[in-house]
Amino acid sequence: MVEVSTKYMGMELKNPLIVASSGLTKSVEKIKKLAENGAAAIVLKSLFEEQVKMEVGEELEQHIAPSWHTEAYDYVSRMGMEFGPAENLKLIEQAKKAVSIPIIASLNCVSPYWWKDYARQIELAGADGIELNIAYAVTDVRRESREVEQLYFKILDKVRGAVNIPVAVKLGPYFTSFANLAYELCRRGASALVLFNRFYQFDIDPEAIKVKAGNPLSEPSEISLSLHWIAILAGRVSCDLSATTGVHSTVDVIKQILAGATTVQLCSVIYKKGTEHISQLLRGIEDWMKKHGVSSLDEVRGKLSMKESEKPELYERLQYIKALVGIE
Repeated sequence: MVEVSTKYMGMELKNPLIVASSGLTKSVEKIKKLAENGAAAIVLKSLFEEQVKMEVGEELEQHIAPSWHTEAYDYVSRMGMEFGPAENLKLIEQAKKAVSIPIIASLNCVSPYWWKDYARQIELAGADGIELNIAYAVTDVRRESREVEQLYFKILDKVRGAVNIPVAVKLGPYFTSFANLAYELCRRGASALVLFNRFYQFDIDPEAIKVKAGNPLSEPSEISLSLHWIAILAGRVSCDLSATTGVHSTVDVIKQILAGATTVQLCSVIYKKGTEHISQLLRGIEDWMKKHGVSSLDEVRGKLSMKESEKPELYERLQYIKALVGIE
């Protein structure tokens, strides 16, 4: 008998598999199916800051970036009508009645405004936690890194001060000192860090000579970045770590746990292989544990992290040098 349960953000989960915020989690019917197939928790489809602004009567034109395309403006306008704050709260309430697993609300934000009152409403609706998806892509060449980091701290402080439920921060890797940022977010009260946000994939069509979107779904090769940073941070920051982007197989899940992840978040693989793949991953985890004589995931979580390593240089510059020298 093996034990795959874990504790994440103070919540008891039956296994480490969480379904990430996406179109997969935007309805009660889909959420029920995910739970039936073994998902341990659900992060609901994100509510975007622009939607909250529209509901409180703000003119969207005052807040959108000058560089936005007309198509982007139209999309956000329609989005507010189709799935706004009221619908989001209703989904939380209905999901809590429909399934017994934790329901985590997702807020996609780029500023510290608007969230204090709405975060309270999310808590009152019954959400077990909040995931702040801070999807702020810095394009202003005059904006300094410290100013950007302070924005993340302000958003977290604003929401943490308004609710009693745990708050996670989902963020990208593009910071000058990511380890310090992670440390500070945990120190300031983040219950977990979700690594990493997969931003809009940019591409160019050379035949049509225009900008186009890249593949919205991740590939297994994209696991390396989150795996590397989770291994570096595990045991060295005070909050949980949840791995996302590039997790497609049982092997990927095990790798992240060995690196130190508390949980993993699934999205692209479910789009590609279906909801039933969650139960296949669970069986694979149990088979691996039995094969290696592991009775609990806690026994091996972080075993290959930097903190536990006898060769921390594997995570630092020496490994980088070795890799480059070996390329002919």
